[in-house]
Amino acid sequence: MIAENIKQVLSELPEEVRLVAVSKFHPNEAIEEAYRAGQRVFGESKVQEMTAKYETLPKDIEWHFIGHLQSNKIKYIAPYVALIHGIDSYKLLTEVNKQAVKINKTVNCLLQLHIAREETKFGFSMDECREMLASNEWKELKNVRICGLMGMATNTDNIEQIKTEFCSLNKFFQEVKSTWFAHDESFRELSMGMSHDYHEAVAFGSTLIRVGSKIFGERSY
Repeated sequence: MIAENIKQVLSELPEEVRLVAVSKFHPNEAIEEAYRAGQRVFGESKVQEMTAKYETLPKDIEWHFIGHLQSNKIKYIAPYVALIHGIDSYKLLTEVNKQAVKINKTVNCLLQLHIAREETKFGFSMDECREMLASNEWKELKNVRICGLMGMATNTDNIEQIKTEFCSLNKFFQEVKSTWFAHDESFRELSMGMSHDYHEAVAFGSTLIRVGSKIFGERSY
């Protein structure tokens, strides 16, 4: 079933879009089934859970941290995380850098933008993000690599609203790239789109979609 679902989702994606299978709250068996189907990129949102899975599952899995990250937990994932999707403050970025320095590694990160009309979502406003990038202080953080942006649309059935939000993030991505990362090959990821709205996200230039329930079924908490 899981293998079928993965095949189905992949068949709908352009070549340049990667699938992050959101495996949080799902057991190792489910991940192993997806792995046997060829899936290598998995997303988790709890540090302890991701670390436990990292230690017990194949080492060629690319682990993406997609949840809200607490600075005191960074040290546990820094050694192996492939990409942190949710950097929502400059303070968090400096903390990731600090832990990365200790292990002599560069950690890939995305800046999270708040594009939804919901207060519960995290992220920079566009103005806060511009301000942070314009200050240039982040350029001193040699052990983090900003690879792009991430955002979550409002959880709504209003497709037009979702499209508007993804469109605004895409425009902002282009602005940030041309202003601060024009010559940076690694700034190329736009992480947006989940099980219910990834078609819209792909239409607006997403390069990473985060799909969980459509692959693994509903979670058992």
